[in-house]
Amino acid sequence: MTEKLRHYHRLWLRNFEDWRVKHLTDRNFIVLLSIVVGFLSGTAAVLLKNMIFYFSEWILNWRSAEEENYLFLLLPMAGVTISFLLVKYVFKDPISHGVSRVLYAFSKARARIKRSKMYSSLVACTVTIGFGGSVGPEAPVVLTGAAIGSNVGRTFNLGFRELVLLTAGGSAGAIAGIFSAPLAGLVFTLEVLMIDLTMTSLIPILVASVTGAVTSAFMLGRSAVFHFDVASGFLLQNLPYYLLLGLLGGFVSCYFLYANEKIGQFFSRIEKDWKRVALGGLSLSVLVFLLPPLYGEGFNFMSDIFNGEPEKLFNNTLFYNFQALPVVFFAYLLLLILLKVVATSLTNGAGGVGGVFAPSMFVGAFVGLFMAQGLNFLFHLDLPVPNFALAGMAALMAGVMHAPLTAIFLVAEVTGGYNFFIPLMVVSAASYLVSRYFNPHSIYTKSLALKGELFTHNKDAFVLSLLSLDRVIESNFVVVHPEDDLGSLVKSISRSSRNIFPVTDREGNFLGLVFLDDIKTIIFRPELYHQIYVKELMYRPKESIQRSQNMEQVARQFQQCGHYNIVVLDGSKYVGFISRANVFSSYRAKVQEYSSD
Repeated sequence: MTEKLRHYHRLWLRNFEDWRVKHLTDRNFIVLLSIVVGFLSGTAAVLLKNMIFYFSEWILNWRSAEEENYLFLLLPMAGVTISFLLVKYVFKDPISHGVSRVLYAFSKARARIKRSKMYSSLVACTVTIGFGGSVGPEAPVVLTGAAIGSNVGRTFNLGFRELVLLTAGGSAGAIAGIFSAPLAGLVFTLEVLMIDLTMTSLIPILVASVTGAVTSAFMLGRSAVFHFDVASGFLLQNLPYYLLLGLLGGFVSCYFLYANEKIGQFFSRIEKDWKRVALGGLSLSVLVFLLPPLYGEGFNFMSDIFNGEPEKLFNNTLFYNFQALPVVFFAYLLLLILLKVVATSLTNGAGGVGGVFAPSMFVGAFVGLFMAQGLNFLFHLDLPVPNFALAGMAALMAGVMHAPLTAIFLVAEVTGGYNFFIPLMVVSAASYLVSRYFNPHSIYTKSLALKGELFTHNKDAFVLSLLSLDRVIESNFVVVHPEDDLGSLVKSISRSSRNIFPVTDREGNFLGLVFLDDIKTIIFRPELYHQIYVKELMYRPKESIQRSQNMEQVARQFQQCGHYNIVVLDGSKYVGFISRANVFSSYRAKVQEYSSD
């Protein structure tokens, strides 16, 4: 039955391809597929958001505001446990760190993502966040969108460049769908995923992003996640305070990155799965019970800030009756800022599935609230607290993700506050510069960079990663052996068009080289043909390339040694040679193929 379905699938593809060639250009076909990818990615974002929203609303409203919600002691642990079991025993493939996995797909997997990623992230993320895991849905839905784009492209047997476009378009459509922010979806793809394309190539990604946003708006209305209109405009006199917020956001971003890394390393050292799940899940449940705003993604709690109702942050807490005390209020905010990243790291460390996109926005909103309320309280200022909370969101996104443009456009689109651009630019730039000074890599790229697997942020390395070492190896060299005499060597020279002769033993192990230039003075002296042997003439080069090396390592080796040809070995076995000119020609051809429109 399966073979019959495959036959009909191949037949349908062949007929469709014949129709497409007659009626659609390649460029129009990619745009058409971008619409399909954008719609599917936007639908996935809507589905994920709805599942999380309705489940979370039921849990958060289970008890009245003044009573503690003891479900918080159970559900977060249950959520990470179920997610862990799903990932290990049902999906059988790790799906956490969604954005990093998309970056890996671009860098090492030629934009190919497994089909299971189209739904596994949605299911596991819904369970994790719906039950109270303190993470965001953005990274999983980015992976879902990317998987949709990759598999749509593979269905039609598209080439690598087209797969990159559709995979990036799926990511853009997912972000645009979950926030109803098409520009943010496009900018996120270019800034975080670092897809280096020409202007014409951006059109499919933009089309997918807009389609994702329109799909989300049609299904969810105006506020896909949350929506807040900036009530008061930007006042120039507040610019120093926004700059201060940006610097503060940069240092908080450094704390966020440090705490996330250290807690992640701690959990990675726990060998037994049940210990990791139990420790992380139990710790998370206690934190959520003590500080309910840590529950889930936290967008509903951020909305309380933007609507001028910070007192709602104390609902279902032990501190409900003490919220009027300034010291309790500010201490509570500080705890939320410091412990949100802990809760996020515990969720992921225990086996939950989610990202840091929403947590960084959450921490930023509370940093802005803390600073604005604090300055108003201490110095009797009149800073617009909701505006500073929004600016704080941009500051933390810029610092944690190293994505200042994404932060600016996302907050501007979500709020409709395009007249708020100046403070958004100030806080994003300041936070990014501070964070980048202490952390060369973002939270998404650090692990890949440490493994040498991050190529998307380096165009040369990215193009070199597309080249195959085997395709540039030259093997048209005549091999000689150390026991051959000069006469045999001369016969080999007459059969060869090269001036280098590799020397191997009878098993093919590489021993050295003989250069024609070094023996020109003796090859015309027949009396020496049976007196001199190859082993006396060969030279053992210092440089060699292993067949297992990647092309970036090969290019670096050429740059360091300055040679024009280097021998290629497979262990100790001779394979051939690789030339600087051949590598450069292949590189230029790949650049032209990848960049052509």
